[in-house]
Amino acid sequence: MYEKELELAVTAAKEGARVLSAQGPVRIDSEQGKDIKLSADKESEQAIVGVLRAGSDAPILSEECGLLEGRGEQDLRWIVDPLDGTANHLKGLTELTCVSVALWKGDRPVLGVVYRYAAHELYCGVVGEGAWCNGQAIAPSPVTQAGRAVLATGFPVRRDYSAQSLSSFIRQIQCFKKVRMLGAAAIMGTFVAAGRVDAYMEDHIMLWDVAAAAAIATAAGAAVSVQELGEDACVCKIFANRALMEDLDAQGL
Repeated sequence: MYEKELELAVTAAKEGARVLSAQGPVRIDSEQGKDIKLSADKESEQAIVGVLRAGSDAPILSEECGLLEGRGEQDLRWIVDPLDGTANHLKGLTELTCVSVALWKGDRPVLGVVYRYAAHELYCGVVGEGAWCNGQAIAPSPVTQAGRAVLATGFPVRRDYSAQSLSSFIRQIQCFKKVRMLGAAAIMGTFVAAGRVDAYMEDHIMLWDVAAAAAIATAAGAAVSVQELGEDACVCKIFANRALMEDLDAQGL
């Protein structure tokens, strides 16, 4: 099921990555507050949208162009991040950037592709069928207690940086053994699916940042919670297994 759609998503992600890899010097289009916009984002998006439009009638939600209406089944929608890890890309940390393409049905993930093109890692997942990295099956870690878990998280553009908010954030992460901030939500969520980190959570992250990773992690067997907040923002929690989710829920996290 969804073989055609998965193949289309892979093709689109690879085309976006091809555009990013072929670029010369990084060009900044705008900087506003903590947000950075690069020409690379738009050029990758154009390539991805072109592939999806050629093979599907479903609407497309993408970071740069917003919602593009479709003619197909309106309950299905593509969700695209043409360059996750923009600041990493700007600084030359391309191994911590990726292209992210997801297909959702309503508020649930169906499939996802996250392509770490500089690292030559292609992550795919179809909910109910499984998840893979370069064709090899992946699975979350077996860690069940926060005190033994490595958490991946970050500070998204829309995050509240007030002292009260940051104090709450510190309380959230204190129970974990280690904390990592990699600067790319899709990669962090996908690393949960592959057992490279044990948990990922982030407040006020954008839906396109986590849509594909949520699909891949769900397909791999992780417990995933994405609570949409409006204006395409969401609270995302992707945990390695339900026992770890229960442990964190018990602690009010």
